[in-house]
Formats: sequence, structure tokens, C-alpha cells
Amino acid sequence: MHVIGTAGHVDHGKSTLVQALTGTHPDRLKEEREREMTIDLGFAWLTLASGEEVGIVDVPGHRDFIENMLAGIGGIDAALFVIAADEGIMPQTKEHLAILDILQVQGGVIALTKVDLISDPEWMDLVEDDIRSALLTTVLKTAPIIRVSSKTHQGIPDLLNSLSECLVNRPPRPDLGRPRLPVDRVFTMPGFGTVITGTLSDGSLHVGDEVEILPSGLHTRIRGLQTHKRKEATAIPGSRTAVNISGVNIDEVKRGDIIAYPGSYKPSQRIDVHFHLLPDVSHAVKHDVNVKLFLGAAEISSRVRLLGSEELLPGDDGWLQLELEQPVVAVRGDRYILRRPSPGETLGGGIVVDPHPKKRHKRFSVEELAKLETLARGTPAEILFQALLSLGTGSLQDVILRSNLDQNTGNLTVQELITSGQFIVLEKDEQGSIASSTLLTTKSNWDQILRKMVQEVDEYHHKYALRRGISREELKSKLKFSTRLYNAALRRIVSTGELQESGTMIQREGFTIQFTPQQQRSMDGLLARFSAAPFSPPTLKECLAEVGDEIFNAMVVLELVIPIPPDVVFQKQVYDLMISDIIDLLKSRGTITAAEVRDHFGTSRRYVLALLEHLDTRGITEREGDARCLKKSK
Repeated sequence: MHVIGTAGHVDHGKSTLVQALTGTHPDRLKEEREREMTIDLGFAWLTLASGEEVGIVDVPGHRDFIENMLAGIGGIDAALFVIAADEGIMPQTKEHLAILDILQVQGGVIALTKVDLISDPEWMDLVEDDIRSALLTTVLKTAPIIRVSSKTHQGIPDLLNSLSECLVNRPPRPDLGRPRLPVDRVFTMPGFGTVITGTLSDGSLHVGDEVEILPSGLHTRIRGLQTHKRKEATAIPGSRTAVNISGVNIDEVKRGDIIAYPGSYKPSQRIDVHFHLLPDVSHAVKHDVNVKLFLGAAEISSRVRLLGSEELLPGDDGWLQLELEQPVVAVRGDRYILRRPSPGETLGGGIVVDPHPKKRHKRFSVEELAKLETLARGTPAEILFQALLSLGTGSLQDVILRSNLDQNTGNLTVQELITSGQFIVLEKDEQGSIASSTLLTTKSNWDQILRKMVQEVDEYHHKYALRRGISREELKSKLKFSTRLYNAALRRIVSTGELQESGTMIQREGFTIQFTPQQQRSMDGLLARFSAAPFSPPTLKECLAEVGDEIFNAMVVLELVIPIPPDVVFQKQVYDLMISDIIDLLKSRGTITAAEVRDHFGTSRRYVLALLEHLDTRGITEREGDARCLKKSK
């Protein structure tokens, strides 16, 4: 699932275009509708030609509300960059473009709107040329330009196709097992309570999960989840998600907070960052200046500690240590924006290098600057982790090759990651040691595999409550894992007790077949017929007609009855008694005929012949002419 964000100058038609694309006008505030201007974030969704359902975040274009724009633009996968044909490139066009560049939003589509107002083809060509020049060195340099009119719907189908093509090969957001939902909106709903929304990253959320609100540390539980106003049991990374939380008042959570699993993230009031100052800013950035930090949906006043120089000139790169007025949740690799508070101006941004520096750095320490350079490139452990994360599962050798580390460093670091629990060994070599062929995965990926396998078995138990489990092959087919991964994962899960094997069937540990009261009554009625005529019981056809396939098969699994081909069924205790009696008769007489067995039990040849042939098949008896004898051992 992906999210598209609008961007562009005020009054260039972003919200109207969203309505033309989705049928939903994203402006939800009364003031927005009265002023015909987006002030805060708006949301909608649509289904693309590829069949993918994507969310849309509509942001303000007016310079007075640029900071609201920053709260929603950080979690997007692609930009719908809107430029009006009658005005072309404008001040906020350039600022929004710079922001997309800093955040490295990879790709998008340019919507050249209001083309119904332009009758001169040459003017349109000049506007497009101007746009291409402005995009030349940005992340949108290859973005298609689609001429559209929200009023006449000219170009809307082409725009939808271009958005679909833009996202079709975009990989899904990774599930790292540590969900993080930056809160961009908080509201209440009658009968539900507090609801928060945001774009989910780094993991999945599930109804019933305990979560905490950071940085406050307040614990709560997920009552419900929605994506695009549709109830979900699970919210996946990359989705626009609404979370109904219990026991939390609306004033206890705010925009910029993070919803996460307890203990998975730690807030910080000091972060180390790499920074790029935009080339067209009005002033240089100096040490000890006050700025506003925009990270995720958070906006936090901060003080700049400039490292390695006294000032950064427009277009310069450098290292900053930001001292924050309030705690923020940051992760290495997060992208951020800095703005000058007054007069408001976007200064630039970059990437978080260390979200938890241990101390204030000496500003001109060569050693400290060298450490930051190393952190920016990544430690061997971080490089290997990313390599395996991209593979999903892979052999030790494949992971090291993908990382481009030397073999010795790779081997030593992998051992460290295994010891720390970040790497999981799924399958070792024949000697049981870790070798180049050892199958590995990350802890987060293993958690996904475990959850998926257990979920499939649980769903099967729920759907077929009277079956003892799902077959190995059916489970493998549902999971679509490779044979090697499936076998290794199943062995590991069975060894931990989450699942158990029963012959060729897989079931939850401790699972037992449970009959409903109505099913129990049906089964008791059938068993009463067996008790009334133990040696001439109902046939298979009669059993199925009385209780149905599911209940009868459950009775077989529970060994209440024993079916004997082609159409005979005995109660288990009667079956055992008959076999014991036949063996005793053979031991005393040597041979026995079908007629003698029939007379002994007072039954008919139908039951006797099926039972004797069954005993031949089991290797208990063998035929001698028209009689049976105990099978002779060879």
C-alpha cells in the first residue's frame, strides 16, 4: 500500500484536483471551505488502474501554512506536484519542490492544472519548458507532465495512469517488526473515543495490541483499526491508518507524537544530523541559532550546534547537533527539515545520523567529526542488517556478498548479530555449525514469518473447527514460501511449541476439536445407534447422512469410530473387541471361516467380510482357501 502527497503553490488547484480524482473533497474544516483555501492536512483515497488502493494526503500551499504541509509530506511514496497553467512556477512551487528534494521523495507526477483557462498552445509549451528547467536537478526531473482540468476532467484518465505507472514497481514499505505511526491528526468519535491517524511505517499494528504514546510514555490498547474508512484487523506499513485507542483523552495525545510498541523506541532531546543548506536561502546558518525541526509529523523548536565550522553558507553541507526543547522519536536514516522561525523560511534538511548521541560534541574535534562520517556511511553491522533485510532470507555467503564487506569482517559481524538476536539462524549445515550455506533472516522478518504461519493455522482451525489441522502441503501452498524456507521455518516453529505436527497435519499447540452443543447432540444420537447394534452398526453412508462429513471425520480423528472399506464402520471399543476375539479363536482353532465369525458375533457377512479383508491388509491374518489363519512370520 502506498501514499501520494500533493504539493504546489496556493490556489493552483490541489484540493479540487483531489476531488476530481477521488470524488472526495479533502478540505474538512469550515474555515477552509469558506476561504476556499487548504489550511490543514486533508485526506482521500483512490483505486489506480493497477488495482492498488492508495491514500492521498492533501497539503496547504499558502506560505502561512507551510508548516502544516510539513506534518503530512514526510510519509509519502510519491508526489502529485500541482502547477497551474495560467501562473506556472511560483514561490511556494519552488519551496515545495525543495522540500520534496530534501526528503528524497522518489518520483511523482506533475499535474499541469487549469488548462481549460488557456487557449494558446504556445503558452502551454512555454510553461512546460519552464517547469522542466525547474525540475532539472531535483527528484522530479523525470516526472511526466500531464495537462489536466479538474473542471472538464480533461487529462484525468491520463493522470491516473501516470500515477499507477509511478507506483507499479515501487517496493512495499518494509515490515521491520517495530511499527511507528507519527500522529498527524487527533479527534474523537461518539461511541468510540479517541482516534488518531497517520502513515504507518516500520511494522504492522493489530487490533488488541498494547502500544505506547511517545514521548509521553502513556500506555494504551488498540480498540480498532481503519484504512480508508474500512475496518481492518491489521494495518500494514505504508498505509494511511486510523487507530481507535482506549483509555486516552484527546488532550493526552497530539500531532507529532508517535504510536509504537512499548519499549521499541526511545525519545531523545539531542540528535546528530547531516545538513544541507539550500542555495537560495536569505542568510547563512551560524552556530547557536534557533530553528524549527520538522521530523515525521513533529514540529519542535531547536538550537543548532554547528560542528566543524562557524557558519554554513547557502548551498553548503555540514554537521549539526540539534538540542531540542522537547523529546522526539528519531531513527538513524530519518529525513528532516529545518526552518527559520521568523521570518519563516525553509533552510534545508538532511538525514539523522545518530538519534541518541551520548554527549555534547566538541565543536571542532577531528575525532568527533570522523565518527560522524563513519556513522553516515554505516557500521558493518548496519550494512549487513540492511543487506539481509533486502534479501528477506539468505545464506551467510549471499548476505556478505550483497554487503560488499570483506569475508573476515562479514563473518565476525554476522556472528555478533546472531549473538545479539538481530539475525536468526533458520538452517545450519549438515554438521550443525554455521557455514557459508547457513540460512539466515532478520529477527523482524522471522517475527513476520512466525506470525504469518500461526495466523494461517489459526484461520484454518477457525474455518474447519472439526479438523485436527491443516496439511503440510496446503500450508506451504498458502504461504508461498520456498521449500527450503518452509521446511526450516516449520522445524523452528514446531521446536518452540507454537505449532505441532500430527502426522502430515499441522495444528496449534494444545488444539483440541470442540463440538458445538448441536453437533454434540447429532454425534450422541449416532453413537447411540452404534451401541444399540454394536456388531451390525450403521453403514458409512448412513453415518454421513445422519451427521455429515465434518462431524463424521472428526469422530474418526478422535478414534470414536473406525471406518473399514468399503462401507463398514465400527465403534473403536467394538473394533478392538472383535479383533481380540478373532485372534483368540484362531489361536485355539488354527483357522476360522467367515461363517464362523458371523455366528460368533451374531452379525451378517457384509460386516464380517469387510473386517476379515481389513485384517488381511493389516497383516494380522491371511487366507487359506475359504478360511483364515494367523499370518505366519517370515
